[in-house]
Amino acid sequence: MLSRYIPEFLRHAPVPGVKGFAILNGIEASHRGLLISIWPLVLYRALDENAAGVSLVYFVVGIVSLIGGLMVPWLGRFVPRRWVYTAGVSLYLIGGPLAIIGGPLMTPLALMTMSLATITVFICTNAYVMDYIARHELGRSETLKMLYSAASWAAGPMIGVFLWKIWEPLPFLVAMCFAAALLATFWYLRLGNGKLITRARAPAPNPLAYLGRFFRQPRLIAGWLFAVLRSSGWWVYVVYLPIFCIQSGLGDSVASIAFSISNALLFLAPFMLRWMQRQGLRRAIRIAFAACSACYLAAVFGQIWPPAAVVALFLASIFLVMLDTFGGLPFLMAVKPAERTEMAAVYSSFRDVSGIVTPAAAWLVLLVAPITGVFAACAGGLAAMTAVAAKMHPRLGERRETRVGRAA
Repeated sequence: MLSRYIPEFLRHAPVPGVKGFAILNGIEASHRGLLISIWPLVLYRALDENAAGVSLVYFVVGIVSLIGGLMVPWLGRFVPRRWVYTAGVSLYLIGGPLAIIGGPLMTPLALMTMSLATITVFICTNAYVMDYIARHELGRSETLKMLYSAASWAAGPMIGVFLWKIWEPLPFLVAMCFAAALLATFWYLRLGNGKLITRARAPAPNPLAYLGRFFRQPRLIAGWLFAVLRSSGWWVYVVYLPIFCIQSGLGDSVASIAFSISNALLFLAPFMLRWMQRQGLRRAIRIAFAACSACYLAAVFGQIWPPAAVVALFLASIFLVMLDTFGGLPFLMAVKPAERTEMAAVYSSFRDVSGIVTPAAAWLVLLVAPITGVFAACAGGLAAMTAVAAKMHPRLGERRETRVGRAA
């Protein structure tokens, strides 16, 4: 009889849905967006204004994050997923004080800690999404996540620098508040350990054994490559466009304004999803990659007239946002239920792989060409993804009911 007096949200756990995951993504974006523009400044000061040292730190952090991400599924065999997610968010809370302490040792350690937090949370969240969101709802889920995080990515970088100029520890303290809110929201949603999937055979003891299963599935490889090249496009836009603007005399504010406007395009994600649904997933991805490649190639003319590169790369960012909206769907739709956690770890590696490969490739290009050569190299990689997308199934992403109706 006493059960009638227990609040509904205590008697029945809320069913995880699209909106719940969008809220989680929005809170985490508030944390990351606030600090993304601060890290280069903090590292540059902590390392006595040594630009080469900053590059080395980012390279090492990328390698550590890649290894850490691949080890998350192994950890998940011994620790329930809800505690793995909690540990990931806790790394955000640990990284904040390390960054406040600062110095040539603590600042890189803080960046590494928060990078491991990001990769852990990303892997667990993707595994939860594949557990609780139906295949035909994945597009709506990805779009709503981007919509909830748009304001954070658009305003967060500017707010973070503003707070940092007022008092250097302030943005890290605010970010820790967002991390605490993220953890509280996660436990309120009661996602638990995900749906239980029974394997046909015992899991391999080697934590990297699932990489073999990944390389035997061409659809997963294609989806992962889409994510890597999309991320590389953002790398070139965020890192090398500001350098080009400074070298060409346009100043250091032009690129930051363009980047802020590009982040605001995330509010258009629902309209981009509707366009994709009308075009079909395969055709939409091909168009986005082809148009993005053309824009990066046009940016080469910035060597003659610098504003051309700014305009071309800003136009390219529109198609990068489109790929952020639905470019991850081929991978998510191809994952087998029994491999959700492991393949989520593989998918999450695209961030670190692009963060390692892009600077290395750019360094090689800059040995023989100006910085516009980096734009041309990126255009080539995006064009290659257009060819890969042509191999996708033409009806990928449609509801099964629609397919049956067409067959009838």
